[in-house]
Amino acid sequence: MSAQPGAPRLHLCPMRSTDLDRVLAIEARAYSFPWTRGNFIDSLSAGHLAQMLVDDQGRLVGYFVAMAGVDELHLLNLTVSPDHQRQGHACTLLDALERHGRDHRLPALWLEVRASNARARHVYRRRGFDEVSLRRGYYPAGHGAREDAVVMRLTVPLPAEGRAP
Repeated sequence: MSAQPGAPRLHLCPMRSTDLDRVLAIEARAYSFPWTRGNFIDSLSAGHLAQMLVDDQGRLVGYFVAMAGVDELHLLNLTVSPDHQRQGHACTLLDALERHGRDHRLPALWLEVRASNARARHVYRRRGFDEVSLRRGYYPAGHGAREDAVVMRLTVPLPAEGRAP
């Protein structure tokens, strides 16, 4: 999965509760309002898709959590460690999500992103996501304030019936 010669090889593996200390360390560094251990435990207990991107030495590069629904996959959290950002790892994680959607015949991938997160919105738009709505006051923003979320949607092309994906 590594694109650069000499760079550590990366692979996806399932997130487990035993990984949460490492995940939470990245979460705390990446966000002002990180997910809690309880958020991750609830997601894992519910059976949501939770994958980690790790290098060949077991170092955690990034992760995502997504929830399958009727004809859709909803991205709940996608995070790349601040040490590994701007290296294409978010796209690697999005590729895995799209593959999962295609393989499970889920034609839409939805997400919410902070309105102020221009970098993430740019990545999602570049990947083909459309901004379809706004959720007012969706995210905490400090001092009792709230921040809007931009709702984005990607249409996942599915293979024709009867053909292998």
